[in-house]
Amino acid sequence: MPSVLFVLTSVDKTLTGAQTGWYLPEAAHAYYTISQQATVDFAAPKGANPPVDEGSVKDYANDEESVRFLNDPVVKVKLAKTKKISDVNVTDYDALYYVGGHGPVIDLPVDPDNIHLIGQYWDAGKIVSAVCHGPAALVNAVDSTGKSIFAGRNATGFSDEEEVMVNKVKDIPFLLEARVKQLGANYSKAPEPWGPKVVVDGKLITGQNPASAKPIAEAILKALAAKE
Repeated sequence: MPSVLFVLTSVDKTLTGAQTGWYLPEAAHAYYTISQQATVDFAAPKGANPPVDEGSVKDYANDEESVRFLNDPVVKVKLAKTKKISDVNVTDYDALYYVGGHGPVIDLPVDPDNIHLIGQYWDAGKIVSAVCHGPAALVNAVDSTGKSIFAGRNATGFSDEEEVMVNKVKDIPFLLEARVKQLGANYSKAPEPWGPKVVVDGKLITGQNPASAKPIAEAILKALAAKE
């Protein structure tokens, strides 16, 4: 059975001091799709029990999978045993999946262990995937030649328009859409804000927003199946 590592933020405050963390439905919807056909573990810069975005818990209080995820005894154990990114090896998993939230824009892009991890998985030909703000974790990752993994590739992620709509521009160090374009990506987004959008470009798989969590999980499973 293939294996996927969900990478989460360890940050619980934005640049303005607002509470943040990993975004619940982007973990939950992907988990219950991927875990049917692959093993799933969690990792974060600081390891055990990474903080969830409390706003996402409230916003998705009526979402069946999100509520289930928070109360799932198996998930609780996995979160309690969340690995430190520095303890993950390239041979441990078949794919990386970066969960969004505003936290990942703050710690993961500048975390040296995370940058190293992505480079290792990328050069090994393994799947590197991310949803919503998750692609922010990839912006300083490079291939073996020192070139950005976004350069010349098709990608998506939380749009600048969506960031303005949630009034969080001042909470993060950079706007994701603008940054990946700057890195040479061919960025695309859904016709309307908040619509699902997944872009697959070889081993790079990205999703735009919370609505894209289940579709990106399906794309990850399809890519894993193609590797078998």
